[in-house]
Amino acid sequence: MASTYSFDIVSDFDRQELVNAVDQTVREIKSRYDLKDTQTTVELGEEAININTDSEFTLDAVHTILTTKAAKRNLSLKIFDYGKSESAGGNRVRQEIKLRKGISSEIAKQISKLIRDEFKKLQASIQGDTVRVSAKSKDDLQLVIQRLKQEDYPVALQFTNYR
Repeated sequence: MASTYSFDIVSDFDRQELVNAVDQTVREIKSRYDLKDTQTTVELGEEAININTDSEFTLDAVHTILTTKAAKRNLSLKIFDYGKSESAGGNRVRQEIKLRKGISSEIAKQISKLIRDEFKKLQASIQGDTVRVSAKSKDDLQLVIQRLKQEDYPVALQFTNYR
């Protein structure tokens, strides 16, 4: 039996589920009557999604479709960082949606401070873009997970490597 237990707090998403959500979005755009002739493109890159369409109205419709498909695939909507929409020549509109991955040092400091203030027996250490929490009791770790789920951070949090 281990003397200490730990888990990692990370901010990540399932890349394959995102690929599936974008593919479903493209299929729905091609089949919807109001979007069929807009020549809308949705391209998934390594760190961003690029949308190119003919108006702000269709851009909003594409956002709605994308967020709906992502939510149905259990992807947090906090992974999307919407950039400004800009004109792209020929009365077209382009927008880049960056994909958030990893916990920034600012948020990691907030999380570790919350753990230190509310749970005296636990240790939280920042390791790059993850936060490792360790304790002598698994029950204490469960309490930390429940407490962090109550907070509303600007990134999606997952709890991994529970040992």
